Amino acid sequence: QVHLVESGGGLVQAGGSLRLSCAASGFGLDQYTIGWFRQAPGKEREGVSCISRSGDNSYITASVKGRFTISRDNAKDTAYLEINTLEPEDAAVYFCAADPIYQCLTGTHLQPDLFEYWGQGTQVAVSS
Repeated sequence: QVHLVESGGGLVQAGGSLRLSCAASGFGLDQYTIGWFRQAPGKEREGVSCISRSGDNSYITASVKGRFTISRDNAKDTAYLEINTLEPEDAAVYFCAADPIYQCLTGTHLQPDLFEYWGQGTQVAVSS
């Protein structure tokens, strides 16, 4: 199994920025498609973004497109989610997930059930 650990969450003022990290161990991160998900209290877990194993293909959900950026550094076995211009609606626990066969395709709805490995999540809070 690959183990994932998210970090970088915290309390940020509305309009600010945050960079979340997802560090992998056990196996090289380049073997996995990476997805970012978030779950707010009382809400279902929703897909935010994904990036292919090589980083050539990525997807960002329409609700955050233009403010969020996904990237990865396979040499460091780490993936990132940059969140800009934070809004109160962005407050949630953010999860990193990995899967060896999931295809990150533009326009494809991210489904949590299709990702095999998950981190513990990192809390993002927004003040205003």
